[in-house]
This record gives sequence, C-alpha cells and structure tokens, in this order.
Amino acid sequence: MNKAIITVVGKDTVGIIAKVCTYLANNNINILDISQTIIQEYFNMMMIVDVNNSTKPFGDIVGELEQIGDEIGVKVRCQREDIFTKMHRI
Repeated sequence: MNKAIITVVGKDTVGIIAKVCTYLANNNINILDISQTIIQEYFNMMMIVDVNNSTKPFGDIVGELEQIGDEIGVKVRCQREDIFTKMHRI
C-alpha cells in the first residue's frame, strides 16, 4: 500500500470536503481514514489515503490538490506517509 497524508486547513465554507473527495474519487485514490473538525469558523481535516491505484504521478496529485485548495480558499497539503511521519517525529 502506498499511503499519503492530506491535510486541509482554512476558513470553513460550503463544499470543501466535496471538492477534495471528488478529486480523490476521480483519480482512484482511496480514503482509508478521515478526521475533520470545525472550531468556530476554521475548518481542519486530516486524511490518510491510498494512492496505489492512481495513474497520476504523485507530484501531479500534490500540485492539483494545492490548486483545489487555492480555488476554495484553504490550504491543502499532501505528503507521503513516511515523509510525514519522519517530519513529525522530531
């Protein structure tokens, strides 16, 4: 399995989850776990996904998710699970 971590942070607005999940479904990326909270007007979501069946290069997925975030006014980051784990171990 080829896992990645996707984080979404920003002001809450209609359609954030729909836009991100639609992109993932259209690119054959499976959501393994998801957690989301809204604190006052701020949205925070973290997803663990399996990118193994996607035909797109990982760099394209990262860039396209960032672009979706820009379009809806939130920050979307996508990192390979091993990199995310190493970064947060320090």
